[in-house]
Amino acid sequence: MAASAPRLAEERVGQVVLPGDALLLPAQPDADGERLRLAPVGPQKGRLVCGPGLRRGGEGLLVTKCGLLRYRSPAGQAGGGTGSGSGGTYWVDSQQKRYVPVKGDHVIGIVTAKAGDIFKLDVGGSEQASLSYLAFEGATKRNRPNVQVGDLIYGQFIVANKDMEPEMVCIDSSGRANGMGIIGQDGFLIKVSLGLIRKLLAPGCEIIQDLGQLYPFELVLGMNGRIWVKAKTVQQTLIVANILEACEHMTAEQRKQAMARLSES
Repeated sequence: MAASAPRLAEERVGQVVLPGDALLLPAQPDADGERLRLAPVGPQKGRLVCGPGLRRGGEGLLVTKCGLLRYRSPAGQAGGGTGSGSGGTYWVDSQQKRYVPVKGDHVIGIVTAKAGDIFKLDVGGSEQASLSYLAFEGATKRNRPNVQVGDLIYGQFIVANKDMEPEMVCIDSSGRANGMGIIGQDGFLIKVSLGLIRKLLAPGCEIIQDLGQLYPFELVLGMNGRIWVKAKTVQQTLIVANILEACEHMTAEQRKQAMARLSES
């Protein structure tokens, strides 16, 4: 089957795209001439960010995953038909279980082995990630973190590409933990789809707000599809975990009805 003719990315926003589709972007004259500028970090003025499911190719972008093409303007407003001349972010919104490590992603890993000064973590990808014992806040050669096989680690990737082993750290650029590190022994770990994780991480997520009115609980969300949850009791923890797993296939009205029945009981 012949590949579809390249079209402007603005015209394909909100439509289904397939691997191999070419997306054209308007030229952005700058110090580098007519070359398209793809920022490696957050969107900046006049820069275009190539998100998940897309990669640089030729005069624009190539689709690598099947899904819906999305666009977010530099102001943070998602929508379709907006001009990309002022920058923004394009990505493919797809439903998948398999996680592919991405630099900067915050994930939950499970310690599987100790190899010298390196911990090996299962992050749900095709290979294990490495974590140095010095990648914790306040860690030194004498003051090593107490990490055991089977512990849950919340950290972020600093190295993630197809040619190198993924590498994680539990500190930010200023050397602070900022919420990362070893997750407590109590709690419950569940696995959900990556689409649900993105939905839960969206600002003002109604699912999190509704659950907060039901029970007080702690929640750690990993971009690799893992969720750690802990409530006051084991029963409440399991209820919250079951709701999080089921809400992916429930409408907003069905979720509110389920919450109402739980609050009455």
